[in-house]
Amino acid sequence: MKRVTLMCGLLLALTAGVAAAAPGVNLRWSNCLGDGGVQARTFACNSNLGTNQLVGSFELGADILQSSGQEIVIDLASSGSAPLPAWWQFKNVGTCRSSSLSMNVTISASAVNCFDWAVGAATGGLGAYNIGERGPNTARIKIAIAVPASGLADLAAGTEYFSYNLLINNAKTVGTTACAGCQTGVCIVFNSIKCTTQIAANDRTIFGATNGTDSNFATWQGGGNPTGPLASGCPAATPTRNSSWGQVKALYR
Repeated sequence: MKRVTLMCGLLLALTAGVAAAAPGVNLRWSNCLGDGGVQARTFACNSNLGTNQLVGSFELGADILQSSGQEIVIDLASSGSAPLPAWWQFKNVGTCRSSSLSMNVTISASAVNCFDWAVGAATGGLGAYNIGERGPNTARIKIAIAVPASGLADLAAGTEYFSYNLLINNAKTVGTTACAGCQTGVCIVFNSIKCTTQIAANDRTIFGATNGTDSNFATWQGGGNPTGPLASGCPAATPTRNSSWGQVKALYR
């Protein structure tokens, strides 16, 4: 059965109309890179309604057999060296928009050139939102995704695989409870993805742009000009070396 899955993946890679060019990661607003997702997002900051969706995807340079999940790191930095704006402070107790960041692993029904690696079997969650990890104007997002033992998947090189949707809603943008900073430029980098297996030695970490230039980052309000480790925007982000989330993977063995 797994051989059939792998062969199907290879056929899909050959027939995809818009494919990423090399191993790496992609981050785009609204859709996967291959399905026309856009790099830049602007918002008038005049409403508390609506949600902004970032779509993360990846491409392998070589096949992976029996993949069990993913460990994801996303970095962001706001323009200038001042502290990260309140509008971008999520998840942690006491932050201005603690409930405005979420994620899911549901691929768009309109996806054509991007494929769900888990075929609907994955579950995932936000593990951390670490403000200031790489400087006062930065934050680091950590996500874990896994499938049960029955959902282990063979992944083929040369295919753009959907990984996650990162959702940022517009709550507390205007009004008496508004959080400042919606209009500040922000760069968001898909730093790295570790594709895990049931044998740690076979896990593989992927990073860098599949198109060789900029597919691994997206911008908000033009992106600005962050200083520090994300200087000149997003490409300066380096692959993470943080420890893995083996505990999450172990739940599905």
